[in-house]
Amino acid sequence: MKIALFGATGRMGQALTRLIAQAPDLDLVGAACAANDPACGRDVGTLAGVGTLGVEASPDAAAALLGAEVVIDFSTASAVPTIAALALRSKVALVSGTTGLEASGKSALEKAAEQVPVLWAPNTSLGVQVLAEVVEQAVRRLGSDYDAEIVEIHHRKKVDSPSGTAKRLADAVRAVRPNMRELHGRDGIVGARTDDEVAVLGVRGGDVVGDHTVYLFGPGERLEFTHRVSNRDLLAHGALRAARFIVKQKPGKLYRIADVLG
Repeated sequence: MKIALFGATGRMGQALTRLIAQAPDLDLVGAACAANDPACGRDVGTLAGVGTLGVEASPDAAAALLGAEVVIDFSTASAVPTIAALALRSKVALVSGTTGLEASGKSALEKAAEQVPVLWAPNTSLGVQVLAEVVEQAVRRLGSDYDAEIVEIHHRKKVDSPSGTAKRLADAVRAVRPNMRELHGRDGIVGARTDDEVAVLGVRGGDVVGDHTVYLFGPGERLEFTHRVSNRDLLAHGALRAARFIVKQKPGKLYRIADVLG
């Protein structure tokens, strides 16, 4: 499978490069970077520590797509509309794990999905998908007497908050209780907690790859559902599994990790 990477010089791009270099059935044919990235022009294999691969990180995103069957995107939210448009124009399948999307980014992915296979996942971990399913089931079974709160922890360089995964888990709560209001902080005399709120709180520090905990607080007990990422390669493995899945699909819908799991 011939792959192009967007955001190739970042943490996820380098993790993907390492895994692709080790897989006999995968071939990295292009890599894109932001024009102001000091790593542009360098061989992505060298950047990832796996030796020269003959693929340079290029600010020419269109050229990076040449010959690719699928593009995997871990770039920035502002770049997603351009990436989706390029994938559509080049008729290349797209897997995007970029978070913090604005309405324009989501709309661009949906438009591209009408004509090329597109999968968007704010977290490419298969375990997070299962966690969301478990949370939805627990909220449904326990009922409205249980308060839901979500806490996410990430490394100090993460630029968006709350994380896309935390928002995904909040969506799992709202799938059962659609009137829930999402809060991103509490400060001052805010009054007692209401029945229709779910707080999604972000913690930043150190080199934490990503921890997410959903709390369900009931009378006399609480449940804690936690997912911890100890190695970034977990997310890269999930993205590659998504890529292997999406190249076999037909366009017409925006696919998710749930579709990969069947």
